[in-house]
Amino acid sequence: MTTAGTPRYVAPSRGFGMFNAAVAGLTRMGLSVWGSRLLAVRGRSSGQWRTTPVNPIVYAGHRYLVAPRGQTQWVRNLRAAGAGELRLGRRAEPFTATELADADKVPVLRAYLRRWKFEVGAFFQGVGPDAPDEDLAGIAPGYPVFRLSAR
Repeated sequence: MTTAGTPRYVAPSRGFGMFNAAVAGLTRMGLSVWGSRLLAVRGRSSGQWRTTPVNPIVYAGHRYLVAPRGQTQWVRNLRAAGAGELRLGRRAEPFTATELADADKVPVLRAYLRRWKFEVGAFFQGVGPDAPDEDLAGIAPGYPVFRLSAR
């Protein structure tokens, strides 16, 4: 969602930043926290690898990434690069990414909330996994969703 033309973005709190750093450290060591991975994407200006912990979701046989905080830097970098890696320890899974249209996000958002609501529910404006399709469709523009395909 946007306010006065501004894309939705929720900056991480200090506590959330510390939590993300802990999850990233564990994931770098090869310990997944409930399926977490380290997303690695080339920076759109620098070309340097940028990493952040993410919670991939598998829905209908495909893997997806959802951005619960909206238009983050990793979302912008992934849009520009069109590809990246999901890392766990030394293992890296290269992928290409296709962003979903708002109309296609509802079932993926529902599956994501079923799996990850305890961690990211605060970012979903009170909308949960059992919300009507209309509610999920209403918030869909503020939540980028990418379908990942193995490279």
